[in-house]
Amino acid sequence: MTQSEVPVFVPLVKEPWGLLKSLNAARQNVLSILPDIATKQPIVSGKTGIRWHMLMDPDGIRHVLLEELENYPKSDVTKNLLRPAIGDSLFIAEGAHWRWQRRAAAPVFSHRNVTGLAPVMSAAAEASLARVAASGAQATDMYDEMIRATFEVITRVTVSGSESFDPEEVHNAINAYIGAAGKVSLFDILGLPDWVPRPSRIMGGKSLGLMKSVADDAVNSRRDAPSEGVPDLLDLLLDGEDPETGRSMSTAELRDNLLTFIVAGHETTALTLAWALYLCAFDQGVQTRARAEAQEVLQGRTATAADLPNLPYIRMIIDETLRLYPPAGIISRTAQKSDRLCEREIREGDTVMIPIYALHRNELLWDAPNAFRPERFADRKAVHRYAYLPFGDGPRICIGASFALQEAVIILATLLSKRVFKSVEGKQPDPVMILTLRPEGGVWLTSEAAGEPEFSKNSEPFSLKEND
Repeated sequence: MTQSEVPVFVPLVKEPWGLLKSLNAARQNVLSILPDIATKQPIVSGKTGIRWHMLMDPDGIRHVLLEELENYPKSDVTKNLLRPAIGDSLFIAEGAHWRWQRRAAAPVFSHRNVTGLAPVMSAAAEASLARVAASGAQATDMYDEMIRATFEVITRVTVSGSESFDPEEVHNAINAYIGAAGKVSLFDILGLPDWVPRPSRIMGGKSLGLMKSVADDAVNSRRDAPSEGVPDLLDLLLDGEDPETGRSMSTAELRDNLLTFIVAGHETTALTLAWALYLCAFDQGVQTRARAEAQEVLQGRTATAADLPNLPYIRMIIDETLRLYPPAGIISRTAQKSDRLCEREIREGDTVMIPIYALHRNELLWDAPNAFRPERFADRKAVHRYAYLPFGDGPRICIGASFALQEAVIILATLLSKRVFKSVEGKQPDPVMILTLRPEGGVWLTSEAAGEPEFSKNSEPFSLKEND
């Protein structure tokens, strides 16, 4: 297996930039303003309108995300970008308002409930495999394909059976809003208050209105007519309540959290899968080993939740993909009081960033950090918990992490068991982060049918109906 560096990466800044140059670069690709020195040191500080610190020290990160959580709420920039779309939902809320929502929503993502939703993931994996196979030798944009597959999952597990929900319309609205509102504003860099209008967010108003209208209709319709069969995420949210206070979510709170799950719950997994397929096409040795594992376990059928413990190498590929191309490339916090991090003074109002992209490639923490080596995750205990943060950590760790990992392993194992993916010359993706780290230009791959071993006579194709 090759140990060479992956060819696609974000060139980091070698020398200090001024405010306007940084702003212009950030509007095109937020990661492009990260200093290269962030991959070589535990902390980097500076001032661009506001004082900021980039933290790559695992003990310091633990301090921020776990030990001093209340002193480091999400940054004003993050809230300004996302609050218009998802309100004070779990992703944005702070303090007591966040805690009661987290307590109410936590059972929704229990192991039992997540496993119960796996048949929908398996069905989407099978449908995706059929589409890829139907394209034959023609190059396919696997980013678009993975977006389609994961959006099928998230709509079926959030608003299944809703006649008022047009998946394509909502997906287009989400993309339009992110494109218009996700660009960093000079006002944000200068630290101006939230009530000062941001022109880019005003441009996203139409898409925002559509997203909220559709979500409101879905919530109200489900209140009147609960779904039949296995409860989906919306059913579980409607039934959820804070075990300490008995409080349940209002329609607005349900809508905002539903939109959070729809936006975050499909794109982040689609990005992980698209980048994973790119990496497997880049390193055919990894792909061959993964295929052998998947074929041995699946025996010609579609992957299910029950297969996950038997697909450790597929999971390692997902973990390594999340290290090299984390969907959320930066976590940002605003200090509420003076503190010290890595012997550096932190003042009230300072922005403390955890640049996950740089953290995951920091030379102090990782051997050959730019190389694709899934086996580095063979022993998860050997990886410092706060050196690897694809889902954040501490009390605010992503509530849907187990859902995303289950879906990613099911889809990747199903595809690799039946298809051999290869890169298309001259069609390399470009890692660009606005809100998430997307492969600009797409992930164009060709595929062909994989040779199959002798399967058991008892193996049967997956059926969503049989597994519901």
